[in-house]
Amino acid sequence: MKYDFTTVYDRRGKDAVAIDEADHFYHNGAVLQEGFDQIPMWIADMNFATAPSIPQAMIERAKNPLYGYFPPRDEYYKSIIRWQLERNHVEGLTREKIGYENGVLGGLGCAMRVLCSMGDKVLINSPTYVGFANHLNNAGYKIVHSPMYRDEQGIWRMDFEDMERKIKENHIHAAVFCSPHNPTGRVWERWEIEKAMEVYQRHNVYVISDEIWSDLIHPGYHHIPTQSVSEDAKMRTIAFYAPSKTFNLAGMVGAYRIVYNPWLRDRMDKEGSLTQYNTLNLMSMYALMGGYSETGAEWLDELCTVLQENAKYACDFIEQNLEGVTAARPQGTYMLFADCTEWCEKHHKTMDEVLNAGYNVGILWQDGREFQGPHSIRMNLALPLSRVKEAFARMKEYVFV
Repeated sequence: MKYDFTTVYDRRGKDAVAIDEADHFYHNGAVLQEGFDQIPMWIADMNFATAPSIPQAMIERAKNPLYGYFPPRDEYYKSIIRWQLERNHVEGLTREKIGYENGVLGGLGCAMRVLCSMGDKVLINSPTYVGFANHLNNAGYKIVHSPMYRDEQGIWRMDFEDMERKIKENHIHAAVFCSPHNPTGRVWERWEIEKAMEVYQRHNVYVISDEIWSDLIHPGYHHIPTQSVSEDAKMRTIAFYAPSKTFNLAGMVGAYRIVYNPWLRDRMDKEGSLTQYNTLNLMSMYALMGGYSETGAEWLDELCTVLQENAKYACDFIEQNLEGVTAARPQGTYMLFADCTEWCEKHHKTMDEVLNAGYNVGILWQDGREFQGPHSIRMNLALPLSRVKEAFARMKEYVFV
């Protein structure tokens, strides 16, 4: 490969939550045992160096030592429009339909204030990204979960009948749609999005579509923007994107929304303006432009191949070595959602015991109960394959024994 996805970086003391704030795992009996280093497999950032065009763009701008007030560059919007056209086949996107957000969760809050009253209920599929749950609960909204299920091939599916029933029973008029889905890694097919949007249309439900993972699609699969499946979906949906997951830029801050409905767009602009700080950062603007470039696209294509190989290794290892643990192979993202129900029942273990056994040997994974998975673990596979192999070897030898 042209780009480096094998170097193991020492992130200690380098402003990395993944390592520097791992102490909170060590409670309730968990202790890092001597001889083990920590493998960060929890928070959703990558342990790969970003595309080289990104620091190059920021460094070049930083050479001019004036960093005062600035207007967003035309190139910023043109980069987004070009990226959406080339990666997602979005035609007709114009500058006025793009709005800045400090982050997808901040954008979610802004959209909820436009669409709902305090205390309103909102539909969301489960397993559910913990950030959505925390944000909605903290803001005073009531979450109604519609559980997904795994079909006979083990593929995660939406339960459309359950979604429709809960919308009617709870008088719901807003839904959060995650595409690709976090934490399962499911990349929705067009017919699935169409069917979901038909349900929403029948009951006048507006849709907040989180598409932050839309660039991280494994080879052989394709992201379908929610707004592209019908004219109604285009006008019913507030869609959020960001370069942060794609290029590991969470620390730079910066997302954007695409809204075609002029009434929704005007209300989003108004809500965003009320904070007085939902404003584009100079360096994050250059980071996006550096990522949304020919070099960034080339780097991303290699990354997606690496992520697919890591996911294949992890799922094959689980199937062959960890009896009683199951995981659907992700089609996108770099997260893996593993279910330990059968293993826990057979070995009379609790999830706390399983998680702590991993923490003890340096596997920093994430409690799936926070994602509505009663016996599940969420694992970040965006590490050099050598680290993924080491983590799963430790699971076999020290955890699932």
